[in-house]
Amino acid sequence: MAADSGKQSLGIWMTTALVIGNMIGAGIFMMPATLAGFGGISIIGWVVSAAGALLLARVFSALTKMIPNSNGGPYAFAKAGFGDYIGFLVAWGYWVSIWIANAAITIAFISAMSVFFPVLNTHSLFAAGASLATIWGLTWYNSLGVRSSGKMQVVTTLLKLVPIVVIIIGGFFYFDPANFIPFNASETSSLGAIAATGALTFYSFLGFESATVPSDKVRNPKKTIPMATLWGTLITTAVYILSTVVIMGMIPAQDLSVSAAPFADAMEIMSGKLGAGFVAAGVAIASFGALNGWIFIQSQVAEATARDRLFPGVFQKENRHGVPIWGMVIGSTLSSLVVLMNYTEGLVEQFRFMILLSTFCVLIPYLFASAAFVVLSLENSQSNRSRVGIFTLGGLAFAFSLWGIYGAGESSVLWGFILLMLGTPVYVFMKWKNKSPE
Repeated sequence: MAADSGKQSLGIWMTTALVIGNMIGAGIFMMPATLAGFGGISIIGWVVSAAGALLLARVFSALTKMIPNSNGGPYAFAKAGFGDYIGFLVAWGYWVSIWIANAAITIAFISAMSVFFPVLNTHSLFAAGASLATIWGLTWYNSLGVRSSGKMQVVTTLLKLVPIVVIIIGGFFYFDPANFIPFNASETSSLGAIAATGALTFYSFLGFESATVPSDKVRNPKKTIPMATLWGTLITTAVYILSTVVIMGMIPAQDLSVSAAPFADAMEIMSGKLGAGFVAAGVAIASFGALNGWIFIQSQVAEATARDRLFPGVFQKENRHGVPIWGMVIGSTLSSLVVLMNYTEGLVEQFRFMILLSTFCVLIPYLFASAAFVVLSLENSQSNRSRVGIFTLGGLAFAFSLWGIYGAGESSVLWGFILLMLGTPVYVFMKWKNKSPE
């Protein structure tokens, strides 16, 4: 389906909401507590990670304009730069990382909802049932068409921003600069503290590439996708940094570092217990909206890969609404199985391990996209000056991606690499199948 062929396409607002909504999940609501032990110097870490994310967003925007058919985003970029096999590995790792991450997002949503329904926190059977109902309810809703997914993303993105913006504005009335002394509260050097907090905060930007994945479902993609990617990343950056600064200014570091809900604690300072419930609702909406966006994205990247006959054909079969329904169902089924692991005694550690593993797999596309940008740009460059710009932008984006992978940890890198290699037999089979006579 062509992006401009009718009403089932995403405009600038829906595409930007997809970027912001997929980046801002439940994790940001715990970030101030995570960073409190480092002190105010962690704000510099935010700035460093934001700079890296914006560099990558610039690379992805340029690749969207450069590649005629960029459906699949990171997959299409890697394939254009390095061929089918690398493209497949990127698609495979990215797809696997999404349905694993969707399980974690679902559990974060149920955890937030337990504030209003305590039974979800005390009875694992109810929690598991609610988790599955959430996944499959959103799967059904996404099956109604691209516009349905987009509308949900706009609504949930606006709603999740409300409590954060309220805290950013109202928190300045309770701001105490003394909470930032000492500026570096960690036991490491200033450079070490910046590196550590930069690595921690970088993972909050995962998802900035979301607009590039469903490019054939976006209206005027060459213009809309770069705008949505850059503006979505900029808006998210402002929300992240301002909210962290305000909460650190409201709550002393020793209290903030042990807080189980820093945004709720900040809101309680401003408005009492009612405000804490308001933030809990914001966390639930943030998780719900992110899950909606990633369920949509997982089906789109699988569909793009299947169109190139590198994934089984079932992933590109669309329903009457133009949605690759079987790809969506398969992804949600796998997410459901991972969710059930979390509620099964003896499998909780395996669940946590899979979440760690998925982090590496979602970073690999950034690395190959940065390299592909350099390779493809050099083919079209006409001057030495443009080549210097290409190497500067691509090199910095590549180095930052490599830094992110390093920050994921040795275990994540090792098992993530093994997971990527497990996709090789699938690639070999698809190539053999495509060469075989029908």
